[in-house]
Amino acid sequence: MKSRVFSARLTVLSLSCAAAFPALAQSTNTLPETVVTATRVAQPLTDVLADVSIIDRVQLEQAGMQSLIDVLANVPGAQVSSSGSYRSSAGVFLRGATSSQTILLINGVRVGSATTGGYSLENLPLDRIERVEVLRGAAAALYGPDAVGGVIQVFTRERQEGVQRSASVGVGSDGQRKLGASLLGQTGAWGYSLGASHEKAKGLNVKNPGAFGFNADVDGFDYTSLDASLRHQINRYHAVSAQVLLSDGEYDFDSAPFPNPLGLNATTARAVAQPKLEQQVLKWSAQWTDDWSSVMTAGRSKDVSVSRYWRLSDGAPAGDSRFNTTRSQWVWQNDIRFARGLVSLVAEQREDEVDSSTAYTVSQRKVHGLAASYALKRDAWDALATVRRDRNSQFGSFTNWALSGGYKLNEQFRLLGSVGTTFQAPSFNQLYFPGFGNPSLTPQKGKAQEFGLRYQQGSTRASAVIYQNKVEGFITPATNVQSHLAVLKGVTLSLDQSWGPTALSVSYDHADPRLKPSHDRVTRVARNVLRTQASHRHGAWKSYAEVRLSSNREDTQFPGRVTLPGYGLLNVGTSYKLSKDLSVQARLNNLTDKTYSLAHGFTTPGRNLFVSLHWND
Repeated sequence: MKSRVFSARLTVLSLSCAAAFPALAQSTNTLPETVVTATRVAQPLTDVLADVSIIDRVQLEQAGMQSLIDVLANVPGAQVSSSGSYRSSAGVFLRGATSSQTILLINGVRVGSATTGGYSLENLPLDRIERVEVLRGAAAALYGPDAVGGVIQVFTRERQEGVQRSASVGVGSDGQRKLGASLLGQTGAWGYSLGASHEKAKGLNVKNPGAFGFNADVDGFDYTSLDASLRHQINRYHAVSAQVLLSDGEYDFDSAPFPNPLGLNATTARAVAQPKLEQQVLKWSAQWTDDWSSVMTAGRSKDVSVSRYWRLSDGAPAGDSRFNTTRSQWVWQNDIRFARGLVSLVAEQREDEVDSSTAYTVSQRKVHGLAASYALKRDAWDALATVRRDRNSQFGSFTNWALSGGYKLNEQFRLLGSVGTTFQAPSFNQLYFPGFGNPSLTPQKGKAQEFGLRYQQGSTRASAVIYQNKVEGFITPATNVQSHLAVLKGVTLSLDQSWGPTALSVSYDHADPRLKPSHDRVTRVARNVLRTQASHRHGAWKSYAEVRLSSNREDTQFPGRVTLPGYGLLNVGTSYKLSKDLSVQARLNNLTDKTYSLAHGFTTPGRNLFVSLHWND
């Protein structure tokens, strides 16, 4: 019965979209965007079977002082949470899956924490990012364990033909300050990039009075980031490259140490988090024949999470804690093309090692994986089949698979569908953290399916996707309780349209992730979110507005739950080109000064302004 209802909803969506989309069609033709994350191989966005969004450099530049978390909040299918001031702990939920159920890749290499199972997107400054690809849906067959809700891939700034130099400076509310500079170029066989940025703010108090650990002080932050890359084209068949990324930060939060030798509380202690992200990547790209290419990647990342405490009255040290993960990864991918097909073979090894002030029963984990995919393209239809076998040093071997297909109804409409499985092992915190961990937890196993209708003609692009992911043994993040089943289901509608200098993007998400048999909602996920982004260019001016409307969400309030009210958010901005190389930009966030909460006990920044000057040569 449920499957019939699921199919019926898709039919209604398909007919509705089919009736509405042609009226929006335009005759303008644009060059196709290229996506890597959907299949691990670059392909035009128009050919992608998966549900993917791209955040390009233009969108990142107009974000001002916002973090990557704030930018992702405007992506269809994504919702975010925030537990502090501008750059404090945050999380992203793709299709109702928790933060630990989405993989973060930087330049193709996975980063994150083995203790929490998540990652620190707030560590990544927008100045150092070239583009972001967001793949929604189960992707464990392509990328291995934990890709339950999807994959977020970040690409740092890329080399350019010739030499490109840039610099920016900005100031804003709550003591916000920002400096950035970069140098990118290519000379002959050598390509290079070098960049640095520094961001800081006095911050503000966003904890609710009466909340556990409340302190009325302001919580600021200070981040410095560096990145560099070097690429050498040895000959027409071989190239090698190296990339380095460092993000070093510090932000205040309200808390007391544990253990607590000085008997402090949140009002008598100063608590400072010192997160750091380091990554080094080496790649060798080879073209063995016209139809056979390979890439060998070696990457190492370090996710540092250190908290330090002092007595506020005299600065006496009150303790510290650390939860650091060093991750090494090796990937060898071979792509073999046929007349209308492509075979990809992937061998992968990942090693995680934890260095912590907390003693874990197990502090190392290794995952070895082998994957094979076959992509077939015909005039009217195409398909992708993937199978992957992984061996986890703690939980043994397991297999994931996925099958996707697309059928072109005509030149504008395309039907899409996919089905696949997922696997996720418990994190070290879920297993071993004192007073919280449960060593008897078992891996979470899921089966996902989605169906969609996509429309594209000229400058009009629209889609409707309905999805469902059943996850057995779902582990609730806040309570660490393993439910019998979680059903993550919902609908995503999106439309992108342009009329010359005017552009409009609209998306609507209905998400209804539930735990079974209790029927409780998955926390921090709103059932309904509507997003609208509009921009218009007139001469040297470009203005834009962003509207986000969200229904309520639930969060944990021990021993029960609390409902966080829905909200409406309006951001506006404008930029003016002073000359060919110089421009000024102003962004006003939360124009109506709305008070709202994305996590229990915390509010979010009110109305705030950021103004910046940009130079590009």
